[in-house]
Amino acid sequence: MQVLLVASSARGHAIAAALKHSRHNPAILAITPSNNPGISDIASEHHVHDIMDSAFILEKASLFGCDLAIIGPEDPIVCGIADQLETIGIPTVAPQKSLARIEGSKGFTRELLAKYEIDASPKYKVFTSIQGSDLYNYIEQDLDGEVVVKYDGLKGGKGVKVSGDHLDSIDEAVSYAEECIAEGGSVVLEEKLIGPEFSLISFVSGTQVVDTPVVQDHKRAYEGDTGPNTGGMGTVSDAGHSLPFISESHLARAKEINRLVAQALLTECGEPYNGFLYGGFIVTKTGVKLIEYNCRFGDPEVLNILPLLETDFVDLCQCICDGTLSEDNVRFRHAATVCRYITPERYPVSKDQKGAPVTFPEPSEDTHIFYGDISRETDGTLALGGSRTAGIVGIGQTMEEAAAKADTLCQQVQGPVRYRSDIGSDALMQQRVDLVRSF
Repeated sequence: MQVLLVASSARGHAIAAALKHSRHNPAILAITPSNNPGISDIASEHHVHDIMDSAFILEKASLFGCDLAIIGPEDPIVCGIADQLETIGIPTVAPQKSLARIEGSKGFTRELLAKYEIDASPKYKVFTSIQGSDLYNYIEQDLDGEVVVKYDGLKGGKGVKVSGDHLDSIDEAVSYAEECIAEGGSVVLEEKLIGPEFSLISFVSGTQVVDTPVVQDHKRAYEGDTGPNTGGMGTVSDAGHSLPFISESHLARAKEINRLVAQALLTECGEPYNGFLYGGFIVTKTGVKLIEYNCRFGDPEVLNILPLLETDFVDLCQCICDGTLSEDNVRFRHAATVCRYITPERYPVSKDQKGAPVTFPEPSEDTHIFYGDISRETDGTLALGGSRTAGIVGIGQTMEEAAAKADTLCQQVQGPVRYRSDIGSDALMQQRVDLVRSF
């Protein structure tokens, strides 16, 4: 078995680790934009190269004799790498270009849900021309001055701006919306939703959908959910595969939405969605709403999910590609997980600690370290990058136990780094529970 892994960051390390534990003992061809030491230690052949260079990827995959491909980041997926790999006979765990619009275009997603009568969107409107008065009036009159402005395309996780967090006035919102239209041709203006968010990632093969445990990300940089947004400072999951603030009806509705969207994509695009469908949901006073979809695993969410997977990951990927996916052939351990990201001390404000040495302890039982933005020098020394350094995961019967295991490792990391110690705490989870009860 020869597997191509196009990856980056700790997500790629977690996928590589899951492949390594397969009974197939696959030889892994890894192509990554940087020399991730975790991926490098696992891969049989590793190329540090531009992951948007599809010609390079296809050439190396052909020479390696790949039987299967797994694509981690969204950019190559949205640009159609799955289509190209499949034309040379390599089954790929990632949706084709037309289907990947579910992440590549916020407008496509909202219009898809509207067309197929999937009632999961907030109030929204897609604008395709710069008409400041129309933008202003819609925000003021239809959205009561509170708006989420979404760039209608990929922007490295920095395309969404929210009233109160990034935008202090309607004028600022209009100005940003005009920038989005000028740059990308359209913008989505949405109602600002209030409530706790959660991620539900599903394995999808056409209309066959199997859900992973629910995970909650913590975007804010500092303790108590304060500070600027980040790529994610850590994530939690619970032993029952749901979370305390999510009712049975909330979870059932999120699962139903993923299934309805998989069917809608098949009908709309004429091709089956094969890969990971990542729904970002929010519990509001009017029920569960969809924030956005991604066409790949989340980071950090995948760091919680894959260590709990009891099914052979290669077998699972083959089932996705050949249409034999079912609930019967996917199993997850019933345990809680807490992931805490180690980052440079001044992340995300400054990157001036890039290159500083950092050392990690050896993982113990039921703990994992997945390397992110980190490099290894020729003498073996690990050095910080400018972004999130490594995800440290603890697994336990409860979130409290999982958090304690993650803490033990986090406290042993040496270097100019920090992490959020409150992720996985009872106090933080209780805030989410209280918020939902207040609706």
